[in-house]
Amino acid sequence: MSNPIPPVGPGLPETQTLVTDTVTDPAPSPQGKKGKEGKPASLWSDAWYDLRRRPMFIISVVIILILLVMSFLPSLFTAIDPFNARSCDLSTARQAPSAGHLFGKDSLGCDVYARTIYGARNSIVIGVFTTIITTVVGGLLGLIAGFRSGVVDTVSSRVTEIFFAIPPILGALLIAATFRGRANSIMLVILALAVLGWPMTFRIMRAAVITAKNQDFVVAARALGASAGRIMFRHLLPNSLAPVIVVATINLGGFIAAEAALSFLGVGVQSPDISWGLMIADARIRFLEAPLPLVFPAVFLSITVLAFIMMGDAVRDALDPKLR
Repeated sequence: MSNPIPPVGPGLPETQTLVTDTVTDPAPSPQGKKGKEGKPASLWSDAWYDLRRRPMFIISVVIILILLVMSFLPSLFTAIDPFNARSCDLSTARQAPSAGHLFGKDSLGCDVYARTIYGARNSIVIGVFTTIITTVVGGLLGLIAGFRSGVVDTVSSRVTEIFFAIPPILGALLIAATFRGRANSIMLVILALAVLGWPMTFRIMRAAVITAKNQDFVVAARALGASAGRIMFRHLLPNSLAPVIVVATINLGGFIAAEAALSFLGVGVQSPDISWGLMIADARIRFLEAPLPLVFPAVFLSITVLAFIMMGDAVRDALDPKLR
């Protein structure tokens, strides 16, 4: 005779055992990475997480921070004021490096180390302000052209192609030479580089906006009655900034090199201001007799440009999921 089935009920331990055995932990939800407070990680937080683990990014940021401190607080690096005429002594012209003058002296008897430190300010300021102007102007025009399309996009694109047809250094040289003496040399260099530097940002932003405006979140915003300004600045702009930031970071190093080229050609920063390009131009005449006054600013210029390019490459790799 078979054993009777034991009674089972809500209050009996057998029921509790059966229920306990059948309950399992829920499978983890495939939401990917999460930031603080359990929120899904965004593109920017994910990129920052990736950048902090890239040695190239860390090295470039450290170099740039040192250069920025050097630019705005040069007295921390040298006690010699190169703008003081008494700091130059013709009797010690082209003196070799020594304990008191680490990089030696130039043809006018001025300390090369102090001039190199103080020259960082103008070079970096020109690069930063030119980058800001080109990013704002090119980004805004690209945002409008990509969103509006039609006649606005066509006219903007044709005007941009005209600027693209002008060689950047030759065009900046022409502008700087034409208005030389009518404005501050630093402001003139910024203007000359900015006039010919915005088309690249324009094309990058325009392409990103054209891609983003067909996405579902933009279609939904339009269906909900969002205004054109809200769609552009609240939806399209944040989702189109990544490639613009990458290009701006790389261009910053290029603008610093372009300033050095203009100063070397005699239409950039003018004395008594100091920049690395101007120092290279002054030292080239007696390079064979005293190469160090040219070598040191050239090395600083190369390191600065390389640091910004390295940082731009790292940011590009972090913001582009296809490159991970």
